[in-house]
Amino acid sequence: MKLVSVFLLLLAPLLASCQKLLQPVDCSAIYQQDKSTPSGVYTIYPPGKGSAVEVYCDMASEGGRWTVFQRRMDGTVNFYRGWDQYKTGFGSAAGEYWLGLDNIHYLTNNKKSELLVDMEDFEGRKVFARYSSFSVGTECDGYVLSVSGFINGGAGDSLSFHNGMKFTTLDKDQDTWPGNCARSFLGAFWYAAGHYANPNGVYRWGTDSTIFAVGVIWYQWKGHDYSLKTISMKIRPVL
Repeated sequence: MKLVSVFLLLLAPLLASCQKLLQPVDCSAIYQQDKSTPSGVYTIYPPGKGSAVEVYCDMASEGGRWTVFQRRMDGTVNFYRGWDQYKTGFGSAAGEYWLGLDNIHYLTNNKKSELLVDMEDFEGRKVFARYSSFSVGTECDGYVLSVSGFINGGAGDSLSFHNGMKFTTLDKDQDTWPGNCARSFLGAFWYAAGHYANPNGVYRWGTDSTIFAVGVIWYQWKGHDYSLKTISMKIRPVL
């Protein structure tokens, strides 16, 4: 009996290590475990975070394996929020949500990742923008956005304008405009001196010029006065 107890004691660290190896770090890892896995909500363990998070995995678009970190689809979640909530995340992976800047950083920090931005208007047209390189820096550096390698799927390039920018929220102004872009455009994003993309803006229904550029906007496709029906931003490692 004592021999068995000693054996189990020695085996415990190995079992714990194996368990960690089985914990998927992103949706790409889930797909690699089972290539028939459908799109849906799954639990991942971002490297460096030390705890689990729920995400929506897109296993269908452009080859699948995408970890969705931002999604708008019906206006049920308020995205006009402060720094702490954008840092840790909010909403539900089953619906509208923001995964959190910390999690996005962990997922893109130590491996090359690509970005897919899917969107749809209220007339049922669907387009996308894809970027071959995407990463988010540390909090102490302002969660700087690095994005390049645009591939056009009909949406046009509204994100390269924001490359190199720090993240701005209503209570933390890090843009290059004299005012606070998050407050002016009622969202939160990697704003520069204004924006060409405002995916975290106010959910409105199509064309609305009542207040300039505050909607869910992808300028190069629909301009500043059209608020999209859906938009989702998703990442996967470059294999």
